[in-house]
Amino acid sequence: MALNRWLRRLGLAASAAITLAASLPARAQAPFITMASTTSTEQSGLFGHLLPAYKQASGVDIRVVAVGTGQALDIGRRGDADVLFVHDTAAEAKFVAEGHAKARRNVMYNDFVLIGPAADPARVAGRVVAAALVQLAGSRSEFISRGDRSGTHAAELRLWKQAGLDFAAGKPAGYRECGCGMGPALNIAAATSAYVLSDRGTWLAFKNRGDLKVLVEGDRSLFNQYGVMVVDPVRHPGVKAALAQAFADWVVSPAGQAVIAGYQVGGEPLFFPNATSD
Repeated sequence: MALNRWLRRLGLAASAAITLAASLPARAQAPFITMASTTSTEQSGLFGHLLPAYKQASGVDIRVVAVGTGQALDIGRRGDADVLFVHDTAAEAKFVAEGHAKARRNVMYNDFVLIGPAADPARVAGRVVAAALVQLAGSRSEFISRGDRSGTHAAELRLWKQAGLDFAAGKPAGYRECGCGMGPALNIAAATSAYVLSDRGTWLAFKNRGDLKVLVEGDRSLFNQYGVMVVDPVRHPGVKAALAQAFADWVVSPAGQAVIAGYQVGGEPLFFPNATSD
């Protein structure tokens, strides 16, 4: 009798343990969406500030794939992300026109800056950016290009073109492509005393500056707009459209915009919310 009671108790305990174990994954896994975004939003530290605030407000995790904007758009075209947070307005408009998203919305902006060694051997400081690039190209000084189809890379190529420099005829002698993110490009520039175009947010968060400093800023051509797009669930049925739209709506809402405005490094804001201007 005692043995039978012991076996029954053991069976009940084992059954309870199995039931508990089966329920743990469901309890542990919070809802999540996948966001393809840029290295600048991640390496500037913005997402470390923004996404926990959204998790607290919504209970939803956001898993970030941080790549160049061109690669992020390709991820969206494959339907492998639910939402995109990128910074190449022309490429974003094309993404919408192709039917991969129904709309894009402005979220925030900052600007690009031309950075170089404090000694400024190419003598570009204080010039408008087009004149600075012409001067840089003629100096044979080293320039580090991201070369990764990112929003920053697209802006850089646009600026060279505006300066009248046609890469089809050959790139400047000191032009080097790293095929890397903004942080690694800055590290290379710091190690080699080279020039580089950076978004201001990553530059402000960057610690390994060496003798680098901002040499050209404030030109209208250096404006840097960020946008958000929900990948179209009709085109890509696997997209978590409702959760993605909830995040997109939040990041352009007064609450999300206030969180962006509150992110600073050394007392200086890195991004300026402008969803209301959309």
